[in-house]
Formats: sequence, structure tokens, C-alpha cells
Amino acid sequence: MRCRGKRGEVKYIIALDQGTTSSRALLLDRDSIVRGVYQLPFEQHFPQPGWVEHDPLDILESQLASLVGVMENFNVQVDEIDSIGITNQRETTILWDRRTGEPIANAIVWQCRRTAPIIEELCSDPEVRERICATTGLIPDAYFSASKIKWLLDSVPGARAAASAGDVLFGTVDSWLVWNLTGGAVHATDYTNASRTMLFDIHEGAWCPWLCDLFDVPLACLPEVRPSSGDFGETAAQVPSAAHPANRRCASIPAIPAGMPIRGVAGDQQSALFGQCCTSPGQAKNTYGTGCFLLMHTGAEAIRSHNNLVTTIAASEPACDHIEYALEGSVFMAGALIQWLRDELGLIGSAGETEQMATSVPDTAGVYIVPAFTGLGAPYWDSDARGAVYGLTRGTHRAHIVRAALESLAYQVCDLARCMEADAGTPLQLLAVDGGASRNDFLMQFQADILDAKLQRPANSETTAAGACYLAGLATGFWADMDEIRSKRVIENAFMPCMAASERAARLAGWADCIRRTRTR
Repeated sequence: MRCRGKRGEVKYIIALDQGTTSSRALLLDRDSIVRGVYQLPFEQHFPQPGWVEHDPLDILESQLASLVGVMENFNVQVDEIDSIGITNQRETTILWDRRTGEPIANAIVWQCRRTAPIIEELCSDPEVRERICATTGLIPDAYFSASKIKWLLDSVPGARAAASAGDVLFGTVDSWLVWNLTGGAVHATDYTNASRTMLFDIHEGAWCPWLCDLFDVPLACLPEVRPSSGDFGETAAQVPSAAHPANRRCASIPAIPAGMPIRGVAGDQQSALFGQCCTSPGQAKNTYGTGCFLLMHTGAEAIRSHNNLVTTIAASEPACDHIEYALEGSVFMAGALIQWLRDELGLIGSAGETEQMATSVPDTAGVYIVPAFTGLGAPYWDSDARGAVYGLTRGTHRAHIVRAALESLAYQVCDLARCMEADAGTPLQLLAVDGGASRNDFLMQFQADILDAKLQRPANSETTAAGACYLAGLATGFWADMDEIRSKRVIENAFMPCMAASERAARLAGWADCIRRTRTR
């Protein structure tokens, strides 16, 4: 265990949780209890239809202000901080000038679709697509970072030559934060974030020269790749993006305490998997957020999906001497569907009303909702499909529609889970759940019933931030090992399946029929 100075006992780890719409800092103590949270939103930019951007300096300013804010608001001294763990929105792409710290353009966000034509052009050859899948575990798509980097290097004058010389650097959000936090001393990412770029060989654990050539990305601009639990430097008193006179925003970026070790980094979904203590093959978690992200740990084996899921690298504890993997599937519409019920249809005043409304009726009266508003994601990958409501009658009222919306989340997760079971050859017996909609007891019970599996919801719902803290704390000795962390984990509620097999089969058959009618291919 580390101690710095004599003023205070080392009590906390800080998680920097950098998300798509806000930046947060959380204090976690030795008992894995959240002792403080500070959160700041930042602006979203939509310059054209289908384009999504962030100002990297907005990300940096909000995240550093959150770090300072949580320490000031909860009266925490630097001596009391063991280390920092970072978790972040994945795939979002930032390029910046190494000398000034100035971003050369806005970040291209993971949601942005502007680079789809690049993917269509470079990956139209089936042999190329197959090689990308085999090397990266990913399905070629504009979602990942490779085409975003190429677009920026092609679009910003002089960027490619500067990147080739190492004067323009690439990073996902974690790298951007680490570089600034360490005063420009560390340009690094971790295995989990690297595995989402579509430039990384997940089997070799290294950047792939063939992919870099394919997307015309200079190796000189890429960060060093390090284990998720390990040394990412220490905080510096002045971040480069605030120090250089060329920077347009230097005055607004706050100063931070120097000397705090950064010892954990992981992309948000892998961090949540680790935060749920899913570190053995077959263990799985589902996060119910704007979308749903279901991950199943597969151990040292990078299982190739035959059901349109992706293979990704999982975060590992320091004692692990090999890369570990997970299968991942995404649902596009989860919390976003509930927002639609509230904001566009006016059927509810708040998400909290949905549980009472769903339980006010015995069933959906035959109504199914397929929320393919932006197409169907895994395992169907039908971008042309559009949302549909089936089974409406004169007797349908808003409680039936609200219940059908909640049930559709469970059906979509079930589709992913069945694919994972087939790929991994392992039945899903227990699913750890987190995210906003996991607080809805009706949904969690229905999910357990449809999956025919037990669900566990932890008392600490901040599993993504907890994962980053665990990775940092294991690297420093704040916690001895995963057994100690598991011993402190408290399960708030467990949901056991109680639906009859015949009813489950009938409901799933109805859902499958609606999916069939919605799909365009």
C-alpha cells in the first residue's frame, strides 16, 4: 500500500468516468462504497445529419473540473488519494498537436456515421473483411476508430505529414486524458481501448501494420499499448493543453494536484465487466443505458463469433500473464426507447413511472414493439429496418404499450445471450446487471424469466467507475486481489426465473415473428 506524506491516511481511489454526454469523478473507499460524485455535462455537436462531434477541450475541461470538484466538495486531500483509474467512451477519435496540445479538429464520436463510405470502399472485398474480422474480432464498421482517423488525416491540411513525423498524435479519450494528466509524459492506451480501434491485432497484442496500411494511418501517431491495470504515469501540475500560448482555451482548463498515480485504464463496457467481478469464462454482465451492452468473459480464448457478435479484449488484473477476451453484443435502443415514450409520445412523465404502469396490466394484450429506430443491431445488423408496433387493437391502451416497450429490452438482450451461448458453448446461468433501467424491478424479473437465468443487481450501481478503481487499486496494492474485492461486493437484489417454459416459448415465438416481419434482409 502506498502512502504519500504524513497529513492523511490513504483512503480513496478516484475514478474518472468520461462518458458521451458528461464527465464524472467518483471517490471509492476500501469497502467499495462510493463516497462522492461530481459530474459536469458538455456540449454535443451535430454539424451535419449523421455526424456527431465533441470538442476535445470540452472533454478535458469538464473531466479535470470534475476531478478538482470531487476533491474540493468532499474535502479530500491529495494525501488521501491512492491512485486514479480512468474509464471512457470508446472508439471516439481525437488527434492533437504534440507540441501545443491543441486538437487539430473536433473529436469524431463513436456514434458518427460520416465514415461509412470509407468502410464500404476499403472493406468491400470479402477477403479484406474476413481478414479484418479475424485480426481484430470486429465487424468492419464506421463505429470503430480506424476510418475516423483516416477521415481526419485526409481532411485536415498537413495532418498526415505531421502524424507521420510523430508531431500529431492519435488517441481514444483515455489517451487524450492520460497525455494531458501526465503533462505530456505518457502517450498510451490500454488493451481494451486499443481493441476497439480496428487497427489492433487482438491475438498478438500489437498494432497491425497491414491494417495501418489499409487505412493509411502512420504507426508514429499511435499510442503505446499497456495492460489495463498498471503504470500510466502521475498527474502533473500543468497539463500541456493549458500551458501553451497557442491554445485557445488555456485559461479555462483547471489546475490539478500533482503526483497522483494513474494506475488503471479501461473502456467503459470492459470496465463495467471488471466492476461486476466477471473475470472468469462464462460470467456475463449487461448494462442498460441508452443502449444495452452485453459482455461475456471467455478467458484466454478469443472466441470467433458465428452469430454476428464481436470479440473484444477484457480488462485483466495485474497478476494475469496473458490477454483475456470477451464476446460483446450491442442493442441500439434501450433507455432511448423509454425517452421516446416520454418525449415524443407523451405516454409517461418520467422513466420511473414505467414500472407501475407495466404492473398495472397482466400482460401486453398481444402488443410487441420492435425498436429498430436506427436499424437492428446485433445479431441482425439490418441498418434499413425501422421501428414497428405489432398487435394493436381497439383495446390497447398506454399501459400495454409501456409494458411492451420494457419487454422489448428483455427480448433484445435474450437474442444476444442466445448467440453468446452458441458461440461460447456455455449456458448463461447468471447475469450481472447495471445501468439506469436495471433499477426497474419489473424489467429485471421479466429479463430473468425470458432468459431462464438468475439476475444479480449490486448495491453499488456505479460498476463502470468501480471497475476503473479496481484496476488501479490492484496495481498499487490498495486491494490485495480479486478475492478481497469480491468479499466487499454487496448484492442488493437477485431475480430468479419463475415463468413456465411453455409461456416463455410462446412469448419468444411471438417476438421472433415480429423480428422476421421487421427485417429487410
